[in-house]
Amino acid sequence: DAQRLARASAEAGAVALMVHQPPDAFVAPRGLVDYMNALADASGGLPMMLYLRNDAIGTSAIAELCSLPGVKGVKWATPNPLRLAEARAACDPSIVWVGGLAEVWAPVFYAVGARGFTSGLINVWPGRSLAIHAALEAGDFAKANALIEGMRTFEDIRAEEMAGTNVTGVKAALIAQGIDCGPTRPPSAWPLTPVQQ
Repeated sequence: DAQRLARASAEAGAVALMVHQPPDAFVAPRGLVDYMNALADASGGLPMMLYLRNDAIGTSAIAELCSLPGVKGVKWATPNPLRLAEARAACDPSIVWVGGLAEVWAPVFYAVGARGFTSGLINVWPGRSLAIHAALEAGDFAKANALIEGMRTFEDIRAEEMAGTNVTGVKAALIAQGIDCGPTRPPSAWPLTPVQQ
């Protein structure tokens, strides 16, 4: 399926792919290399951003993945800044590392060399998300942390139920602003509980 989607994406005009690390319980690091190579071939060589959710594959495996010709960056979505620092040091400096755990983890990831971050908040409070980004780009960690404190409840809700309310929290906030974007799909939690609201 992933190869078919990579091929279809290329045919539809995609200029790059973000490739989610397979969630299979039986994933070998060398199998991931084969997987990424197969996707690169299927897409005709589109640049790829590795979406890393499990750093237990180890620094050497991460470095091997980043050495593949098509891999240009990593969305680091694991709460392990020490492994992120090790991985960055082991890889070509041209690899782009982006914090993948939203604003609350962004200062820690910036401190070890990541730049930018993913954001659910950008959908509902873009000014705050952009202000956090600007503070981090300026190296003003105190300001960034103060701005993050003012939106932490939003991220706390998104992290509940094994992060099953991640998208739910964003959609509920949009609905509260009068933007009806519909419910989340299972297995995501829907709706928020009265306590979460």
